[in-house]
Amino acid sequence: MPTRLAVAVETDLPPARLFEVLTDWPRHPEWMFLTTARVVAGDGRGVGSELAAFTGVGRLGFLDTMTVTRWEPPTVVAVAHTGWLVRGVGIFRIGGGRLIWAEELSLPLGSLVRPAAKLFMRWTLRRLVRAASG
Repeated sequence: MPTRLAVAVETDLPPARLFEVLTDWPRHPEWMFLTTARVVAGDGRGVGSELAAFTGVGRLGFLDTMTVTRWEPPTVVAVAHTGWLVRGVGIFRIGGGRLIWAEELSLPLGSLVRPAAKLFMRWTLRRLVRAASG
């Protein structure tokens, strides 16, 4: 059974600015804890682009591969997680003074990690807003 997660933060930043920072994949370490991201196919700016995000320290961690499935600047970007550990869909929505991050994932021990994952996601969104403010 998939684990569904969704969090939101309020922001007064323009959606275009948030979208710009969110989808600047090499900037992920600024707001996504212990994560580097890169484009592996396409230009990273549209449906079909493929991404790889490594979360961890040194060689200890995991690779999250993704394909962009929706690209609607400056309000929506969605991905299909295609890795061996993380599988499912993720979506970011920007608008109405809110930044929303939702995931529907097949995760090992999904229900056990759900509360911690939601705290982490909210903290991460706040870091994204700070990065886009700078």
